[in-house]
Amino acid sequence: MSDYPPHGPMPADGPKVVPAATVVIFRRSRDGGPPELLMVQRAEEMRFAGGAAVFPGGRVDPADRELAARILPDEDPEVAAARIAGIRETLEETGLMIATSAPVSAQDAAAARAMLLEVGALAPVLDRFGWDLDPRRLVLFAHWCPPHDKAFDTRFFVTDLGTGAVDVTIDATENTRLFWASAARALELADAGEISVIFPTRRNLDRLALFGSFDEALAQIARHPVRRIHANPEPRDGEDWLMIPDGHGYPVLGQPMRTVRRG
Repeated sequence: MSDYPPHGPMPADGPKVVPAATVVIFRRSRDGGPPELLMVQRAEEMRFAGGAAVFPGGRVDPADRELAARILPDEDPEVAAARIAGIRETLEETGLMIATSAPVSAQDAAAARAMLLEVGALAPVLDRFGWDLDPRRLVLFAHWCPPHDKAFDTRFFVTDLGTGAVDVTIDATENTRLFWASAARALELADAGEISVIFPTRRNLDRLALFGSFDEALAQIARHPVRRIHANPEPRDGEDWLMIPDGHGYPVLGQPMRTVRRG
């Protein structure tokens, strides 16, 4: 898969995958510590990552592609559609409206979320509230895709809220909990068994824990052009490990298969 286009659609002879987007939302810590990240805990009954703590996101819909073609006509259509999907899924799952040109009140975000859940597309919501999007505030961070049919071909983005004064509420159909935590704290919670994380989330938390600010994240991203990542099992010290290639900016490349949660 490393020879496939880094951002484009999967070739016809490749796995039949599902394009998706995930957004890592930064906010400043109130105590001056490392940035905090918004995570959602998925409902146990969800087919993918049921019960796991993940970043907001979901699959790319046809309406996302239509809106992306309208407002990001000069960008790679796969990346553009993923940006829109990430914005839409964040509003749907958390009640947080991101990447608008002007601030959005909590009251308007709640009303927009209710409308989105009714109409199922972001464009009518933007028209109703008169909002202009700035989708490039979502910066491409990583691109993960397991090499098998029906896998999620997921582009990860990072974006910065700045302030910590934000209102979020769960989408009770898919998620059971929302929380803010630094990457290091989320790793501590996972190690203590207080949250469960799938393999890509674990590796992304390892990488996010390197950053003391959003600017540090942007600087490291600039040094590592984004290419599709897929993990492979490898024998190590008498047991199988799940590993990713070096060179993508990740400080930890794998873990023993017996400890891996894959989705």
